[in-house]
Amino acid sequence: MLKVLLVDDEPHIVQGLKAIIDWEQEGFEVVKSCSNGKEAVDYLKEHTVDFIVADIKMPVMSGLELLEKIRTEEISDAYFVIVSGYADFGFAQQAIKYNCSEYLLKPIDRDALLEVIKNVQALSYEKNKQIDSNKKMEQAYFTQNMIPIIRGKYDDINVDYVEKHMRTSENVRYIELQVQDDGNLEDVSDSEKRLLQRKLYQTVSEFLGDNEKCCIFDPSGHDKIFDVGMIFFDFMSDELQLDESEYFKKLSAYASSVIEHPLWVFVGKKVKGIRNLSKSYGTACKLRFLQGFREQKKIYMYEDEVQYTGEGVVLCKESLDNFIKSIEQNDKDKIMKNVSELFEDMEKSGVYGTSMNLNINYLLFQLINLATEQDSELNQEEILRLISENTFEEGVRRGSRGHICKFACEYAEYLQQLRKNASRGTLGDIEREIRNNYMNNLTLKELGDKYFVNSAYLGQLFHKKYGCSFKDYLNNYRIEQAASLLIKNDMKTYEVAEAVGYKDVDYFVNKFIAAKGCTPAKYRKISN
Repeated sequence: MLKVLLVDDEPHIVQGLKAIIDWEQEGFEVVKSCSNGKEAVDYLKEHTVDFIVADIKMPVMSGLELLEKIRTEEISDAYFVIVSGYADFGFAQQAIKYNCSEYLLKPIDRDALLEVIKNVQALSYEKNKQIDSNKKMEQAYFTQNMIPIIRGKYDDINVDYVEKHMRTSENVRYIELQVQDDGNLEDVSDSEKRLLQRKLYQTVSEFLGDNEKCCIFDPSGHDKIFDVGMIFFDFMSDELQLDESEYFKKLSAYASSVIEHPLWVFVGKKVKGIRNLSKSYGTACKLRFLQGFREQKKIYMYEDEVQYTGEGVVLCKESLDNFIKSIEQNDKDKIMKNVSELFEDMEKSGVYGTSMNLNINYLLFQLINLATEQDSELNQEEILRLISENTFEEGVRRGSRGHICKFACEYAEYLQQLRKNASRGTLGDIEREIRNNYMNNLTLKELGDKYFVNSAYLGQLFHKKYGCSFKDYLNNYRIEQAASLLIKNDMKTYEVAEAVGYKDVDYFVNKFIAAKGCTPAKYRKISN
């Protein structure tokens, strides 16, 4: 409903304006009537309206004075209609000067007023469309500057832009939110998961209100991680008079109820300033990994899950080292044997709680070291993702011996692939696959299976050669093909999106804006 303000010193005129048409049926709501311009200004300073109908002659402040004041002092940009009993061109000129939408003569003709409000509706629709488009472009550019900060590969330009366009404070955390994929989403396609991810992003943005820019869509950029990122500052919980734990519970409960799915919330370590945000992001990724080996919870906080005092903590170092060695050797028989010995050792030593955290952390870092020993330029975050993804296998009970054995065997194969070092010829094959099949649902896993290369390692090789992820490379290639189609023919935006492999038109438009700096329609217009 568009909000209407009526301003006239004659009550019967106001009543007539209310009765002459069915405002509600036309999509309008009369929210206030004022008897002079001064009263209207006072109201507009506290409230927003979309449409103002004002008499030209009123005591205290006339309609023209009201129009001039709200425009020059930027109090309101509402559509404005002057009503007058005088057909004076001078009045009309003044009204036009301050962006008056229409000048109507008394007595007001119903059809004339109806035509005006139809025009206002159309103008309002186009205005809101433009606002939405600008907002998407601003958010896309903001995200372009925030992602490097999150990943620790930023410069002063990134930081200056973010600090200029987002309210910040000294203490900051990175939070990752995901729809729980615990078997209930087994039959859900990736495109449906993407829609859920988008709904989660919109829900978290609504929860944040004025701080909506702190919500980042798909920050990992990973094919199989449908995440939403959130930058949390201390003032957010303070404003709601909640401690951090209560705030995260409120956020999780609200988002879960709106999207009608349970969530995982991974709360990274608190750090000083956004320049250190990547450290918090890294701990959130680690929490995602750790939860695969533990009982499910809705919220995982770094301080609760990772830190420990050292008192009474037991590290089964010998059993862990033997287990790690069998992974390094890719000896499946030894892996199975050493897993049993490790579990027996942990049970005998009473490993639980903080001791379990220590043992898992030791295992995690040793596995990362094994991989980086093969290739010092490997991205540790990619290794964490590989480990994390292998903790979500369907039908495997969390923390079970079977789970650990399966994971260890797959990681051993990964290490073996690192040693072989996939040839450059494979990357050439992948390039050809993209050129020939970019419009299809290409994934690293399928390409890895086709060319007998571990998908995680293939992704790292890809990033090493091209300086971006496989997904970003594919998206960029698709956008270039889309740009070519926009110039060469008159296909509609959704047709172009489908032709280059995007089923979600909004997602395509956002990616196009991020790459080209404008909407597809504008790109076509300025390129022809």
